Amino acid sequence: MPAKTDTKSRSSVRAEPRSVSDVVDWIRERIRRGSFVPGQRLVEADIMRELPTATRTRVREALQRLSSEGLVTIEEFRGASVKRFTHDDLRQMYRARMALEGMAAADFAAADRPDLKRKLQKIQGELNEIEHTIDHERFARLNDEWHQLIIEGSGNEFIRMFLERLRIPIYRLLIATFYSARRIDNANAGHRKITEAIANGRVKDAERLMREHIAEGLETLSAMDLDLK
Repeated sequence: MPAKTDTKSRSSVRAEPRSVSDVVDWIRERIRRGSFVPGQRLVEADIMRELPTATRTRVREALQRLSSEGLVTIEEFRGASVKRFTHDDLRQMYRARMALEGMAAADFAAADRPDLKRKLQKIQGELNEIEHTIDHERFARLNDEWHQLIIEGSGNEFIRMFLERLRIPIYRLLIATFYSARRIDNANAGHRKITEAIANGRVKDAERLMREHIAEGLETLSAMDLDLK
């Protein structure tokens, strides 16, 4: 006797719809990488085409959430777009980074976390290998890992949360500053001093050096007169 056929074919099985958090992460990462640029409209139908299992309701809720994070602007009759930031906005974001990353470096230096400190030294060694080169993509990746590890080492979830919001809109600008071998060398000189201070538990030095490091980054961006559009 022939086996009974399954009335539900595989083609009829629907994929689970994407969560709001999935959609938020997808849009946020494209803003961070510069795939979505400041001022660009974020059309719900376009996002749904890119994310076939995302419903219109969830896309709309994701855009509202990103608006509350300060990454998206929603205007009546015009819809959503990637938020534009002024040079004064950039200056204020960097001043906030100076305070928060300075605290993170100090807390990491004070923490009894030898495994993470060894990991930081390992990343520093990889950064040192790139000096005098223009391997900006690798330097940008390692630079991001270095900063993220210091934030993790601080053990402060609030610092991590606030810094994540601050770093996303300026990530593409940070990458642009690493197209110069001289800038890579200057940035890494700061990294070395901070890594040494954290590894040796020099709390005050770690905070001071990190604040100076972030301030130098702002000076570099200001000198480049980057287009924020």
